[in-house]
Amino acid sequence: MQEPSEPGLPETVLVDPERHVESFRQAREARRSELVEDYVELIDDLIGDGGEARQVDIAARLGVAQPTVAKMLKRLCEEGFVQQRPYRGVFLTEAGRRLAAQARERHRIVERFLCALGVSPETARRDAEGIEHHVSAETLAAFRAFAERRGGA
Repeated sequence: MQEPSEPGLPETVLVDPERHVESFRQAREARRSELVEDYVELIDDLIGDGGEARQVDIAARLGVAQPTVAKMLKRLCEEGFVQQRPYRGVFLTEAGRRLAAQARERHRIVERFLCALGVSPETARRDAEGIEHHVSAETLAAFRAFAERRGGA
């Protein structure tokens, strides 16, 4: 027997197959883009902080092995987000800088929203790191509006 839902929330029901497929498609796409966004955002942060992004620094910050970073950097080069120069590190292309800025803005909105709900700043920072990749534009706009109304600007 199905438990009654909370007042004001719709009953949990199995949606039609097309809507179900779309929900899972969006989640899979978010997971695919999540790593790319995390890498370009970190590369942008490293360049902004110290003038360069080196493979060893990326690996240390992400807690992964250097061969893992090398593989991802190759993918990012192929997708047009970064350029690698021998003995000079990693540089973002214009497309990479745009993607990093978009990811940073989504993170900032989600973090502000969570803080406006009363979540501690440290927890909000950590949680926003995952949530930012999985929210729709509609949900992000609602997060922004809520945070602004609550004074979390």
